[in-house]
Amino acid sequence: MKKKVALVTGGLSSEAQISYKSAKTVMNALDKNAYDVYLIDIHPTGWWYENILGEEVAVNKADFSIEEGGEKITFDVALMCIHGTPGEDGKLQGYFDMIGLPYTSCDTATSALTFNKRYTVAVAGFGGVNVAKSLHLFIESPLSANEILAQLKLPVFVKPNNGGSSLGISKVNVASELPTALEKAFKEDTQVLVEEFISGREFTIGVFKSKGVLTVLPITEITTENEFFDFEAKYEGKCKEITPAEISEKMLNDLTAAAKKVYATLNCRGVVRVDFIYDETASKAYMLEVNTVPGQSEASVIPQQVKAMGWSLSNFYATLVEDALANKSNS
Repeated sequence: MKKKVALVTGGLSSEAQISYKSAKTVMNALDKNAYDVYLIDIHPTGWWYENILGEEVAVNKADFSIEEGGEKITFDVALMCIHGTPGEDGKLQGYFDMIGLPYTSCDTATSALTFNKRYTVAVAGFGGVNVAKSLHLFIESPLSANEILAQLKLPVFVKPNNGGSSLGISKVNVASELPTALEKAFKEDTQVLVEEFISGREFTIGVFKSKGVLTVLPITEITTENEFFDFEAKYEGKCKEITPAEISEKMLNDLTAAAKKVYATLNCRGVVRVDFIYDETASKAYMLEVNTVPGQSEASVIPQQVKAMGWSLSNFYATLVEDALANKSNS
């Protein structure tokens, strides 16, 4: 009997546009002989399913069910394709936990933690992962540029503390640029992370667990013609992504070990993507951030890495779905 999969997309943040692209890739790749897939769109006007007639049908939030052709449909599993809130910050995960529906992402606690960049680096650092020195700012009690630079050395990155897709990020090289960068980041979030710049090569690594075995996907190196990997570089072709990265065996081993350590320290589930800077002078991998619902669009890194490993996307998404179902039956 085919499993019923709710492919959950949309979201309530500026990252929704990326979620729809991710959902399209996943929908195309999922084996329709094994799964009945229903696209559930969560956006500011409500939770909707588009039926075969093209009509929007409201999702029943009491049990996350829908009506199709007069029949009530409940799902076996939710496949998470929402970047940003409420699919990447733990809110949907908490709801699914309460109604007993398994899902393909990290649990509520890990999702909420990793959505907060400052808390992520604090916990990872406490667990022995190398992280950059940083400050956590709140809109109701901001620090002046002088107060920040008394504690951190230039250059620094200024970024919204929650969210992803590199929106609202600035690299600040001189003190006079700091107020504008803070203003830009505070437009995206009420909390901002200011982080010391680490010189080195930038890598991003997909990691997933299936049947208790942790797999590190082929590593991607990111080079950009912009000053850093911002939204334009990420989604508008202003960067090069080399998969697998051309690196020494030592760097490969260091980055693989660091990615596994991050996954274990933060108690991740499903597939996550961890961003690193590798400082070749110190021979150290520094964790930048963790994405618990990494992009799956045609331009995204995870599909590239899966293909570089020799897997089809169909097999990969089936593995994530089956692992979520197995976790449910074991719990």
